[in-house]
Amino acid sequence: MKGIILAGGAGTRLYPLTLVTSKQLLPVYNKPMIYYPLSTLMLARIREVLIISTPEDTPRIEKLLGDGRQFGMILHYIVQEKPEGLAQAFTIGKDFIGEDSCAMILGDNIFYGNGLGYKLEAASKAADAGEATIFGYYVDDPQRFGIMEFVNADNQSGQGVKVLSVEEKPKNPKSNYAIVGLYFYPKGVSEMAAKVRPSARGELEITTLNEMYLNEKRLNAQLLGRGFTWLDAGTFDSLCKATNFVCMIEQYQGMVISAPEEIAYRCGWIDDKTLKKSAKKYGKSPYGEHLMAVLEGKVIL
Repeated sequence: MKGIILAGGAGTRLYPLTLVTSKQLLPVYNKPMIYYPLSTLMLARIREVLIISTPEDTPRIEKLLGDGRQFGMILHYIVQEKPEGLAQAFTIGKDFIGEDSCAMILGDNIFYGNGLGYKLEAASKAADAGEATIFGYYVDDPQRFGIMEFVNADNQSGQGVKVLSVEEKPKNPKSNYAIVGLYFYPKGVSEMAAKVRPSARGELEITTLNEMYLNEKRLNAQLLGRGFTWLDAGTFDSLCKATNFVCMIEQYQGMVISAPEEIAYRCGWIDDKTLKKSAKKYGKSPYGEHLMAVLEGKVIL
C-alpha cells in the first residue's frame, strides 16, 4: 500500500500566517503540522508516500522532510497547480499509485488514540481485499460536515461497519458521524477518481468518489469512538486547540506524540545509528532529547 498527504491549498483561513509559509509547516506545539499526518500513515505501515502541495510550498516541505531516508521511507513530491477537490489527489498521483492500494490523508488532520494502529491496519487489509474504508467521528454539529449513515455502531471487532449512505453537509443528518480526512482505497482508485465530475461548486468531491464505492457495495467505515481524538487544524481556533491538546498529552504522559523517527525506529525501519543522527540534528531541544531517550531505552512504549 502507498500513501498520499494532500497538503495543498492557499490556507486562506489562516492568513496572515500562511502568506509566507505553508499551513502544513506551522507548529502544532513542538512539531510541524505535517509530522502528524505523516505519522498516521506510518502507523498504517506505509513506507512510500507522495506529498502533494502548491508550487510555492512543495520546495519548503521537501526541505523539511527530504527523501524520507531518516524515517526509513521513500517520499515523493508533486505540485498541484490548482486545487480542484480532494478526489483530484488520485488523478494527480496516478503514476505514483500504479497498481497498488492507497491511503490518503489531509495535511491538516491530526488523529490520536490508543488502538489507532489496529484500525488503520484493518482499513489497509480491507483495501487489499478490494474494499474502501472511510473513518467516522462523532460531532455535535453534523450539518457542517460530510456525514455517514451506517448499519450499526458495533465497531469492536475491528472489521468496520457497513456504510449505508454518505451526504455532504446535510440539512437533516442521518447520523452524527462526520467523515474525517483519512481514506483507504483499493487498487484502481485513480481510474475511479477519473470518473468523478465537478460538483456545483466546481470541485472533484471525495463524497462522489465514496458514493461510487458505496454503489458497488465496497464502502466500509471505521468509527473513532471514545478514547480517540480527531482535530482539523485548518483554522486559528482549531490550530490553537490542537496545540493545547498535544501539549497537555505530552506533558501529562511524558511522551511525544507523532515523532516520525521514533515510529520508524520501533517499526524496525531505521537502526540505532540513524536514530542517533536524527537526535543529534535536533540538538538539545526537547524533541532531540526525546529521541535520545528512545535510543537509550528510557522510553519503552
